Amino acid sequence: MATEAQTAPEPLTRKDFVTPNDVRWCPGCGDYAILNSLQRTFPELGIPRENFVIISGIGCSSRFPYYMNTYGFHTIHGRAPTVATGVKVANPDLSVWIVTGDGDGLSIGGNHLLHLLRRNLNVTVLLFNNRIYGLTKGQYSPTSPVGTTTKTTPGGSIDHPINPLLFALGAEATFIARTIDNNPKHMVQTFKAAHEHQGVSFVEIFQNCVIFNDATWDPVYAKQNRERQLLHLEAGKPLLFGKDNEFGIRMNGLSPEVVNAADAAPGEILVHRPDHPSSLYSQVLADMSFPDFPTPIGVIRQIERPTYEQQLADQLEATVAKRGTGSWNELLHGNSTWTVE
Repeated sequence: MATEAQTAPEPLTRKDFVTPNDVRWCPGCGDYAILNSLQRTFPELGIPRENFVIISGIGCSSRFPYYMNTYGFHTIHGRAPTVATGVKVANPDLSVWIVTGDGDGLSIGGNHLLHLLRRNLNVTVLLFNNRIYGLTKGQYSPTSPVGTTTKTTPGGSIDHPINPLLFALGAEATFIARTIDNNPKHMVQTFKAAHEHQGVSFVEIFQNCVIFNDATWDPVYAKQNRERQLLHLEAGKPLLFGKDNEFGIRMNGLSPEVVNAADAAPGEILVHRPDHPSSLYSQVLADMSFPDFPTPIGVIRQIERPTYEQQLADQLEATVAKRGTGSWNELLHGNSTWTVE
């Protein structure tokens, strides 16, 4: 009996990842641009829609599972990395994306995020950094600059802020990048690169909160500033910036410095190496910030290391090969139990 020929599934589009739910962020919020960019990225990854999972904690950014037509968990404050670990270990074939904010990810969830990064699960972390608590109405966050005046710091914050890139670098994340909410093309490129990496990917996104911390990143990425204040990173390319790439970065001993590219000797301008075996180069980039240096965007660091879930699978396979499959009865009544008289 003849069978009907199988037809290839139609390619996915952005519309396939849009939900019927009303998107509820403040008008002008940077989250809209990030959502649109992620919905544009997913169809291009060649993954069935049912294999995506979005996991979030608490905060404005953490509404993402409602707005992406995929599987998702809206978990509790700071615990998205923990849930994501369980999901990825249980089903390594899933494409797991964690959406968090500077408060959710680096305050109450800092400890959980640190361990996710060091374990090197093959998941992607998108950390939205608007340097404020938006959902809870404008308290200072772990990334707020010293002197930030908020409802909880009426005299100005005295806390030294966390640098998210240095946090990820200290946890030895194998992929670290930064992108910005007003450049959709760059976001899509960065999201794709993060997905392609085999291991944990940490992406900081400069995001604007129009209500409680408006224009916080304008000195860096506003139209009138971006040519002089943004350093676009490309592997194998020299660290040049400015309207006509007239400025460059070179090392003066152990410290970077900005120089006129025309005045630099051959070979003095640093060449971007995200795969450099030493993390010191990545730290130099992560430390560079306004107003003394241009702010790097792109892939800061990318190295290879075995993933947690693959090592776990290998360990289980080796154990079964050595000791057999075992049984629940043996586990419950083995040498680790005793009787209390």
